[in-house]
Amino acid sequence: MAALEEPRREQLLNAADRVVRRDGPGASMNAIAAEAGITKPILYRHFGDRGGLFRALTERHTAGLLAAVRAALAEPLERRERVEHVLDTYLAGIEARPQVYRLLTHPEAGDPQEVGNALAPALRQIAEEITRAVTAQVDLGPDGPLLAEAWGRAITGMVLAAGDWWLEQRPCPRARMVQALADLLWGRLAAAAPLPVAALAVAPPAPAPPPSADRA
Repeated sequence: MAALEEPRREQLLNAADRVVRRDGPGASMNAIAAEAGITKPILYRHFGDRGGLFRALTERHTAGLLAAVRAALAEPLERRERVEHVLDTYLAGIEARPQVYRLLTHPEAGDPQEVGNALAPALRQIAEEITRAVTAQVDLGPDGPLLAEAWGRAITGMVLAAGDWWLEQRPCPRARMVQALADLLWGRLAAAAPLPVAALAVAPPAPAPPPSADRA
């Protein structure tokens, strides 16, 4: 697509985002066109069809969620704080845009483009990010690679299911949900020692030795 068309495309995606957040995953092309102040043929010219528009919208949101989780995993925090920060980042992301989240995770009847499964690739990447973080930072013994992989996938699935329930039922504030999930994860993580490599990675460099007498 020509570079000059990108700002217009972004304007149309912004309009679609507003309508989905207002009307939910069933938002119509008519409503989106009206929000953007254009006719439907212009939407079709940019995105092909409704599926193309919604795929572009979901790609935007899944990329943003993945980037936020990746940044949270990289924060220089104590282990428990990092766990809570990652959980809060994910829950805050779905709480801020509940209708968009439903678009990403709950397919409509007759969803040939599978827009409602759009979050799945991002979740796989989140699981891989968690696996890498655990592998690099936590000493899990000889079964470390297996456990890190299993934990990355299990944590992602647990948070997805728990977040879905929490967003639907709102049984408690987000901070309480973060604490509940962190408590569940914390037992083995708290007991595991940090890997020396991770410790060295954050340690300040050693001071340079004083010049020797031979170089004086």
